[in-house]
Order: sequence, then C-alpha cells, then structure tokens
Amino acid sequence: MHTASKKVINGWAMYDWANSVYNLVITTTFFPIYYTEMTKVSPFNGEVHILGRTFVNTALYNYALAFTYLIVAITLPILSSIADYKGNKKKFMQAFCTLGALSCSCLYFFTPQYFGFGIICMMLAAFGFYASLVFYNSYLPEIAEEKDRDHVSAKGFSYGYIGSVLMQLVGFALVLFWNKIPFLHSAGEAVRWTFLLVGIWWIGFAQITFNRLPKSIPSQQAGERKNFITGGFIELKKVFFQMIKMPVLKRFLFAFFFYNMGVQTVMLAATNFGSKVLNLPSTNLIVIIVIIQLVAIPGAYIISKLSGIYGNLQVLIGVVLFWVGICIGAYYMKTAIHFYLLGIAVGLVMGGIQSLSRSTYSKLMPVTNDTASFFSFYDVTEKIAIVIGLTAFGYIEEFTGTMRDSVISLVAFFSIGLIGLISALHRQRKEKATVKNEKLEAVN
Repeated sequence: MHTASKKVINGWAMYDWANSVYNLVITTTFFPIYYTEMTKVSPFNGEVHILGRTFVNTALYNYALAFTYLIVAITLPILSSIADYKGNKKKFMQAFCTLGALSCSCLYFFTPQYFGFGIICMMLAAFGFYASLVFYNSYLPEIAEEKDRDHVSAKGFSYGYIGSVLMQLVGFALVLFWNKIPFLHSAGEAVRWTFLLVGIWWIGFAQITFNRLPKSIPSQQAGERKNFITGGFIELKKVFFQMIKMPVLKRFLFAFFFYNMGVQTVMLAATNFGSKVLNLPSTNLIVIIVIIQLVAIPGAYIISKLSGIYGNLQVLIGVVLFWVGICIGAYYMKTAIHFYLLGIAVGLVMGGIQSLSRSTYSKLMPVTNDTASFFSFYDVTEKIAIVIGLTAFGYIEEFTGTMRDSVISLVAFFSIGLIGLISALHRQRKEKATVKNEKLEAVN
C-alpha cells in the first residue's frame, strides 16, 4: 500500500482537532473543576448521595467514568465487527461522534437541581468519544504505510492539542470575563456555555474528516457473516489467538495494558488532585492545563523523532521511566509551583506516549483487512485498563482518605508495564538476530 494523499491525511488528523476539545475541556479541565467546586459546597459538602449510597465526590466521578469505559469495552467488539465486515466504519464513527457531541452540549444544563441528568450526559459523552476513537484509530493502517505511521499518528495528536488549546482559551475568556458579557450571570454559567460550545466545535469540525476519509475496506463479502452480536467476540477471540503467536506484540500489549492504566488515570484525575488536595484556584488550574497542551505539541513530535532514531520500544521504555518519576513527584508535591512544574513534565510525554503506543501497535500487528477488529482489541485493552485504574484510584482515596496515596499506587502499574516493554524489546532483538543469521546462512 501507499500512504494516502495529504488531503486525506490532514482530514483524518482533523478528527483529533475536532474531538480533542472534549478530552481537554470536559475530561481534563473545565468539567472536573466545575464538578469538584459544585460538590464541595451545599447541598453536597464533599459527598454525593446517589443509588442509595454516599460517595466521596471525586470518587463517584472516577467510578462513573470507569463504568462508562466498561460499557465501551463490552460493546465495541460488536460494533467493530459490523464495521469491519460491512466496510462502514465511517458511519459508526459519525454516529458516536454525534452522540458524544450532543451529550457534551447537554452538560449546559448540569446544575445541582439536575445532578443525575448531568452525570448521565457526562457518561454518554465519554462513551461517544471513546467509541468513535476505535474507528478513527483503525483508519491509520489503511491510510498510511508502516514507515509513515509514527509521523501521521503524531500529526493527529498535534492537531488535537492545537485545536483543544484554542477552545480552551475561548472557555477561559468566558470564565474570566463573564461579568463583561451581557448574557452571562455567573462564572458557573460561563463554564456551562463552554460545555455547549465544545459539543458544537466537535461535531462541526468532524464534518471535514467525514468528507475526506475514504470508504473503508470490507474484510469479507456481504452475506458471509450471519451473527454480528457473537461475531464481534469471535473476532476478538481470533485476534487474541493470532496475537499470542506473535511474541513481541503479545508482550507489548501486556505492557501497554499496565502503563496505560497509569497514564489515563493521571490524565483523568490530575485536575481533581490540584483542586482538592492543593486547593488551587480554578483559573490557575486552567492556565496550567493550557501550558500542558502547548508543551505536548512539540513533545509528541520529539518522541516521534526519537523513535525513528532509537526504535519504538526503546523510547517507550524511557518514557515510562519518566512517568514513574512523575508519580513519585506528585506524591510529594506541596505547592502550586510544584504542580506547574509537574504539569509541564506531564505535557512533554502525555501525547507522545499515546501517539507512539498507537503507531507501535499498528506496526506490530499483522497485515490484515480486519483493522477495526485489531484496533477494537487494542481499545478494549485500553478501556479495561482505565476501568481498573480509575476504580483503584477512587477506592484507595475512599479507603485512605487522601488522593496522594492513590497517586503513588500508580507506580506499580507503570513498573509492571516497564517490565513488559523490556521483555518485548528483548524478544524483538532476538527475532531480528535469528532472521539475520538465517540470511547469512542462506548466502553462505
């Protein structure tokens, strides 16, 4: 295959531009700050009564997201199976984009009076976001040949950071200058208007992607698949048995499962940590998140370049070691300056580790038309990791009474992932040496 035209590549990357505003504004910045501040005071006072039980406010937030990711993990095999066999992954991507964007905009109505409605909208927005990503990611091996995938993957993340920072600045301006805008009556209302604008941005710019992406390739002829419900899980089973026969890919996915637990949990819980543990003002938190996104743009490209020089697995090992240091630093940090410095460190590796993980997987997987099924397996692995990470994070906070203990516990996840990466690298070198020796013997 050949890498698609620049128009198609840029169109694919524009979906990162479109949907990353949700990931930054909703999951990372404005929503967790708004949620924590709203539930700190009356009528909640740091605790939320729901489903017949009282939860610590931030623990409930983690549990709700974890449950959403569990539903994503359960349903995606079915959806990706249909998309692969029918060759209509773009339609599924459009459907989940619409669900996520509309749910995001409905967070405009998230007030104490409509708390339950807001939580449901938060969960539906997360479901739409992550469900659409499996189809978006699965386009990568269809539009880029192997040698270009690190660069193309990094381009998508960079587009996402640029777009999300622009939307972040719009929201920041609304919150900062709400009293000068006639239709706004409070900072809280300004935040809810930001939620509405994020949904509009997401679904609006996604139309560029949908207009430029080609129709995906069906993996089988129409009529060959009889049961799409069980078929999705049969496909996952088939992918699993293919994977266990590929030692490097198997070890990489094991490592990814654990280190991604840590990465995603840090990204989803960092703002709550700054607000609740360090009592940082909302404006300070928003500023540091903007800085993180700006740092992440060159960070993704730097890590992509390093992977071209030293190799994907070698660079991932170094990045995971860096994440271990971040978690240890987070446990001991006391001041706003510490939080800012650590935030910059997170920015340097946040996008890079996600981008490089995605392209590494696409390189290690076998050549196949079942790209959505293989990326479904990747995404199911990722979502189950998030479920475990967020649940553990929330439980440890409730059990010990502090989020600091939750943060330091993530070191264990990164350490197991590190061991898996070292094992994958060792196996990869062994396989390359074997191939080299076979070639020399053939020549002699």
